[in-house]
Amino acid sequence: MAVFTSLDELRSAVGTDLGASDWVTVSQNRIDTFADCTEDRQWIHIDPVRAADGPFGGPIAHGYLTLSLLSRFFDDLIRVENVTAAVNYGLDRVRFPSPVPGGARVRGHARVASVADIPGGVQVALDVSVECDRADKPVCVARSLARYLVE
Repeated sequence: MAVFTSLDELRSAVGTDLGASDWVTVSQNRIDTFADCTEDRQWIHIDPVRAADGPFGGPIAHGYLTLSLLSRFFDDLIRVENVTAAVNYGLDRVRFPSPVPGGARVRGHARVASVADIPGGVQVALDVSVECDRADKPVCVARSLARYLVE
């Protein structure tokens, strides 16, 4: 995990590879729970029998489920100390190049793309790629934006 003790350290980290997070299993139970929370109950996600005959040979995770795990990955990858708040500001350029099969494991890789001053702190862009132990290419690529505030 990269630990930054000040905004100045964070500003100087542009281009830094933060490495890879721990693996997270995307179980069918996790997929079903996500479907319940979002009310996205498409058969490709929640019906293993029907999905077995579908285009992916089994159920797949929602793309937004994969995306929601970025926060979990960041807990393994980056910590910024001596700030009063850290807030998710949004995402840019999100893509899902490959599906996540139910039961697969995923992990995130991140790199500090930019750090920009904003009133009261900085905005950090992290380029993230999510890999899957059952896919040849990334299952999600995105630019995540966070704001670290000191006032």
